Amino acid sequence: MDHERHDQPVGPGGGAVIGRTVVAPPDPAGPALPGRVADRAPRVLVIGDALLDGWVSGPTRRTGRDGPVPVVELDRGESAPGGAANSAVALAALGARVELVAVVGDDHDGRVLRRALDAAGVGTARCVLAPGQPTATKRRVLAGDPVEQLVARFDVSPPPPDTATVRAVADRVTAALTEPWDAVLVADYGLGALPAPVRRRVERARSRIPLLVVDAHELGPWAALRPDAVTPSAEEAAGLLGEPIPGGDRVGWGVRRHRRLVEATGGAHVLLTLDVDGVLALPRGDDDGLARVAHVPAAVAASSARACGAGDVFAAAWTAATAAGAGLGEATSFGQAAADVVVGRPGTAVCGTDALTARLAALDRGHVLSHPELLAVRAEHRAAGHRIVFTNGCFDVLHRGHVAYLRQARLLGDLLVVALNSDASVGRLKGPSRPINPLVDRAGVIGALAAVDLVTSFDTDSPVELLELVRPDVYCKGGDYTPDMLPETPVVEGMGGEVRILDYLADHSTSAIVARSRLGAGERS
Repeated sequence: MDHERHDQPVGPGGGAVIGRTVVAPPDPAGPALPGRVADRAPRVLVIGDALLDGWVSGPTRRTGRDGPVPVVELDRGESAPGGAANSAVALAALGARVELVAVVGDDHDGRVLRRALDAAGVGTARCVLAPGQPTATKRRVLAGDPVEQLVARFDVSPPPPDTATVRAVADRVTAALTEPWDAVLVADYGLGALPAPVRRRVERARSRIPLLVVDAHELGPWAALRPDAVTPSAEEAAGLLGEPIPGGDRVGWGVRRHRRLVEATGGAHVLLTLDVDGVLALPRGDDDGLARVAHVPAAVAASSARACGAGDVFAAAWTAATAAGAGLGEATSFGQAAADVVVGRPGTAVCGTDALTARLAALDRGHVLSHPELLAVRAEHRAAGHRIVFTNGCFDVLHRGHVAYLRQARLLGDLLVVALNSDASVGRLKGPSRPINPLVDRAGVIGALAAVDLVTSFDTDSPVELLELVRPDVYCKGGDYTPDMLPETPVVEGMGGEVRILDYLADHSTSAIVARSRLGAGERS
């Protein structure tokens, strides 16, 4: 058992020190990154074991006469791509152009799987059909309504592919790798589709693969290919080193095995996925002899019964971000944020661009969202049925009146969007000596308030154009106004929204504060 503690002294640049390793948070992935990835649309080849995940569920009111087991009255069923197929769908959901090389059985489940892949925009022309063989499936039985409990799982495990099928997979991998790809993601779940002949084909083309990411139950056979990154679980990492599965401080366990893991995987970045403990990024390079690793805690804890495939989604998101130009730390934060999204959803879920933008915006509320980013976040909240509240202003020098007003506004809905006048707009409205604080500083302060969910900006003198984009449920204004006095009122009401005039604290205004400060400065001089 590993009893060393994780809470060690702070090293240069911050972060705990374990031995000669600094453990610190990585560079954050801002809300702009999902849009960058989608715009870049990296071309990614996924090679691996495809399967179909399924769920059947219903209420249970009694136990069986033939045994002390719950009787589940099935009334719901669903299925989704799993394994390498889930990785491919996750990449496509983030805007990547994806093709899959995998073995699919010649049966009903195989047809369901291929239809789901086609619907998700994943290219399946390179998949190999295994005549007379079933498709690998994992089905779960859940009992209860509305709270569900996993009571059983039943799998269909096809036999390992025969020689002809392996040859067909190898040939299709070879043909695919003659084309240019931004990345290749290997998803090897040990079902037999990627034996040595297939690995050799990938190895021969290795010099043409700019980014090779391996997500495999057994990493040892892939080390010879010198992948750029691997994404083992703690159990898989321990198996690679021939050690027991770690318990307790798994972050510390991984940090202390940094060099051994990098060497055992062929010199790759090791992205150690730790489910409820997040992810630990163990880079392959040193900095002045002091290794720096990044730990991103998981933000969402969820039962694994209805949240499958988070590891697939992490590997896919990390691959997409890296192929789009993100650095190691930024891509790691991006991947963990995507995993956080899916563990909060039922079943084998994927995380799209809008959902990931919303998640990253929630992590960085002082970020000034571009209008496309704002609309992506808005779409997620609309889909969830949330009531959106919108307000705007200069908010140049934050004071008590602002805070009270924003608290009132937040109580009117589920999401408060604050649109700040740009610096140029403030100057036109308030005079050449304003703003006192530039937009990025004003956004950082406003975003730090618990009442504020999102911050954006506009460059016009009125937010009417932005209101037409956002279409809020409620538009708020503070001060001595009536709705009839506001040019925004007919726009908001014409879209079915309402205008609310909130309480105004007398003697609390930025202009008055600035005037008093200047008067005081004059008296002192």
